[in-house]
Amino acid sequence: MPRDRKQAAGAPALDALAHAIIEQLQEDGRRSYAAIGKAVGLSEAAVRQRVQKLCEQGVMQIVAVTDPLTVGLLRQAMVGINVDGDLDPVADALTAMPEVDYVVVTAGSFDLLVEIVCEDDTQLLEMINKRIRTLPGVRSTESFVYLRLRKQTYKWRP
Repeated sequence: MPRDRKQAAGAPALDALAHAIIEQLQEDGRRSYAAIGKAVGLSEAAVRQRVQKLCEQGVMQIVAVTDPLTVGLLRQAMVGINVDGDLDPVADALTAMPEVDYVVVTAGSFDLLVEIVCEDDTQLLEMINKRIRTLPGVRSTESFVYLRLRKQTYKWRP
């Protein structure tokens, strides 16, 4: 789901209760609606309704987040990509690759930044050399291999 960083005119306004519910789910995505309701002062049904609305509006999703290392994906890298011409076809092609879990259009030294999660250096080389650099429009790439992940958070700071 593409997202722009601007507040659209029709974007949902989040009240204090929405913030509190989101914080509760960020602490534990499996927390029951009854427990959340108790913490934020709403009924279980009201929390269920608000969570459903937040998900439908695209404000949040409730997903399982895995640690790549524990599931055998031992190599992660951020790749900066420079593109000649229209960025969209390249970004779309990268988005379709299962090994790519993050694609962002940027301003600065690179046109696109992508995060690749794969099994090993052999697969990373295959991704960069055979699949990314061969995309029409890709002018250059620069890779930043992760040696150690010190922090990764999905918490939203209201």
